[in-house]
Amino acid sequence: MAVEIDANSGYCFGVEFAIQMAEDEMEASGQELYCLGDIVHNDMEVKRLHAKGLRVIDRESLKELRDCKVLIRAHGEPPETYKLAIENNIELIDASCPVVLKLQNRVKNSYDKMEKNDGQIVIYGKKGHAEVIGLTGQTKNSSIIVTTEEDLGQIDFNRPVTLYSQTTKSTKGFYAIKEAIEQRIKTAKGIENLEVLDFDANDSICRQVSNREPQLNKFAQVHDMILFVSGKKSSNGKALYGVCKSVNESSYFIENEDEIDISWFEGKKSVGICGATSTPMWLMKRVAKYCENL
Repeated sequence: MAVEIDANSGYCFGVEFAIQMAEDEMEASGQELYCLGDIVHNDMEVKRLHAKGLRVIDRESLKELRDCKVLIRAHGEPPETYKLAIENNIELIDASCPVVLKLQNRVKNSYDKMEKNDGQIVIYGKKGHAEVIGLTGQTKNSSIIVTTEEDLGQIDFNRPVTLYSQTTKSTKGFYAIKEAIEQRIKTAKGIENLEVLDFDANDSICRQVSNREPQLNKFAQVHDMILFVSGKKSSNGKALYGVCKSVNESSYFIENEDEIDISWFEGKKSVGICGATSTPMWLMKRVAKYCENL
């Protein structure tokens, strides 16, 4: 049986950069390092870094800390976190992804403009996701979060709307939401001319993430079976697994090799192993080794 790891899978630049910063800091100081939230949505990698001294904390715990160092992960943070760090004399090691920081700035500028004309900032993303918390923080937590069309009822379609997307969401999903908002504005205002809709849609999905969809589509088609390796908390993982499943019914979502069912391999001549932007290459290699040893 042929076993192949997708060369395009694994960490995106932002996650890789954050993990490297954490490891460099712990090695240089020889001390434990606090991290605000899981550095990556993969329990296996979180456990590996915990063994090295990375201690995950939540926002409530951050309020109690003083005179220490705290890592901000790739997802970014709202302005309140930086304000608290100054008040508590906390040195922030900022590993926010440059793509996320640029988006935060765009959302902040749009919010400042929308405040003047009674507009609304809408973010296509997962409510409570770390990146979305950082983005809504740029709008004083006034932005509207939508995940499905059912959530669009929160929007006043008679007022201006500016739409952005969480960087790791599905491109297909974003454009479906965009079209749905356009149609509802047309219905509410009784107009057809797009130029006067007062709707500004911004595709802010990271291309390093979105480009993986067509690549995975091809990869999933050339193998009899797909093992998609990802943490169950990963939004990006769920989206990319959906791409595999849509073209290859014999696609299975696993966190590690312990979840593999040997019966899946019956009659299969090739297996493709791939993962999310939060999946470490060492874990995919371990799954591949397991398959080769069957």
